[in-house]
Amino acid sequence: MDTRTDPIRQRLTELRLALHRHGLAAVLVPSSDPHLSEYLPERWQGRVRYSGFTGSMGTLIVTAERAAVFADSRYWVQAELELAGTGVELVKVPNGAVGHLVGWLAPLVAHGQALAVDGTVMGLASAKALAEALAPNGIALRTDVDLLAEVWSDRPALPAAAVYEHRPPEAAVGRADKLAQVRAAMQAQGASHHFVSTVDDIAWITNLRGADVDYNPVFLAHLLIPAGGAATLFVGAGKVDAALAATLASDGLVLAPYDGAAAALAALPDGAKLLLDPRRITLGFREAVCAGVQVIEAINPSTLAKSRKTAAEAAHIRTAMEVDGAAMCAFYARFEAALGREAITELTVDEWLSAERARQPGFVSLSFPTIAGFNANGAMPHYRATPESHAPISTPDGLVAEGLLLIDSGAQYLGGTTDITRVWPIGLASAAQKADYTRVLKGTIALSRTRYPLGTLSPMLDAIARAPLWEAGLNYGHGTGHGVGYFLNVHEGPQSISPAIPEPQMAMQPGMITSIEPGLYRAGQWGVRIENLVLNVPAAVNEGFGDFLEFETLTLCPIDTRCIDPALLRPDERAWLNAYHAEVRQRLSPRVTGDALDWLLRRTEPI
Repeated sequence: MDTRTDPIRQRLTELRLALHRHGLAAVLVPSSDPHLSEYLPERWQGRVRYSGFTGSMGTLIVTAERAAVFADSRYWVQAELELAGTGVELVKVPNGAVGHLVGWLAPLVAHGQALAVDGTVMGLASAKALAEALAPNGIALRTDVDLLAEVWSDRPALPAAAVYEHRPPEAAVGRADKLAQVRAAMQAQGASHHFVSTVDDIAWITNLRGADVDYNPVFLAHLLIPAGGAATLFVGAGKVDAALAATLASDGLVLAPYDGAAAALAALPDGAKLLLDPRRITLGFREAVCAGVQVIEAINPSTLAKSRKTAAEAAHIRTAMEVDGAAMCAFYARFEAALGREAITELTVDEWLSAERARQPGFVSLSFPTIAGFNANGAMPHYRATPESHAPISTPDGLVAEGLLLIDSGAQYLGGTTDITRVWPIGLASAAQKADYTRVLKGTIALSRTRYPLGTLSPMLDAIARAPLWEAGLNYGHGTGHGVGYFLNVHEGPQSISPAIPEPQMAMQPGMITSIEPGLYRAGQWGVRIENLVLNVPAAVNEGFGDFLEFETLTLCPIDTRCIDPALLRPDERAWLNAYHAEVRQRLSPRVTGDALDWLLRRTEPI
């Protein structure tokens, strides 16, 4: 038996014994924590521990006889590799397909039996949808048992990193003003209290940051905001020092133990009106609320507010993009000079690029794990090289192979969050690779140039980036764009440029930052993705049809022209690319010198 996967089989055996002890037919292990975070502290990485699948999204279900991970197309290649030999099968599903979970489970569970899931980490909206889907099959949903707590003997403790203040000038709006904004939204909803669990919302409201979650400068906490009086921040003991606690108190924010949030909800008086976001709170917290409290379900006001960056924040973000672009230039200059002369692997890319970013002013951390995928590895959208499994690119006496290198990377700066993908030819790109690359580039350009009415629902824009690919019978399985935080999570809502069903809160508003990242992936061959971040800004049109928005491209880094098939680009598309490169050159030239400057000048030559 493969010794790498042997521990997974042993852990599954322990989990199945716990199922038997509790009289349960199955257990569901979601990719979530009590805050419904995207990136999880180790304490809640149960799906990874009991399946071996390390992708950032996915759901594990274990029954007495079978186990399966449900994952969408971004992870299929990765999951097949990581699940091999574990006894866990892969079920390929579209995004959020509860029906697939139930369809797989129903034949394995007798009528009247129960599926267990820890209600303290299961989202309220997700739990409701799952229970409704299970009911016609006679399967009960048990949310009052945490089997992982029973079988995971060496489960990691809660993270203990200190909380710190995000200060001016980068923190352009004070926390007292942000609390006032939230309370104004509460009043509009008729709420006397508001409970927030999502860590990025809490970090934004409080102007606090932390290091409890890899790549996101956030900390574990809950927040209860009354209409009047002090708000309560439920946070781990010792994470906030005395001086910062005094500052928070002066702004109307008092501290309480992290594990006291559920009890505080239970203690709300009869007649209270509690605002909750059903997509951003767990079932466990909802069940803590007494029957005498009226619950108002609506999106967190802070989710909408933090998506709209102020003019001052946008100015800091533009600076962050410049320093990030300078780091990219320094890296690529070093990388290209070393090709065929030094040993370079996908791991080297991560190491060198991270080091260049760390030299930049205001750098705090990476914003997500660097994806450096050479050839076939680039066809896995969420691939990550490891010491045990990675591709060589170059040796001291030449190139290992020719092909495409996809690099998706980003950083957290005090003045903004970056996320950029570029593809570079190693050796000469083939005609087929150039055709794929150019069609993806055409999608990036098409959406980047789009004007649209204020309030357009963001999913309506998705097809614009796909059209150049659809024309050739091509497509990609992920969304075209996600919202990006301000020195916060690299993925944030409410906007999403994707095939998602549009909802009112997805309306595009000035100040929102979104990625534009169409792609194309040929399994076993190569992948292409070209990503920039863009800012919603007012468009200078006045034809009597209302206000319009357009995108200001924020990301500053050359788009490699050696992979372009010129015959596939129209004159207006060439003009856009040349204008973009002219701005990249103009804004980055003062920030780089020597080889980095020479590289920048070469890569921004007009075509």
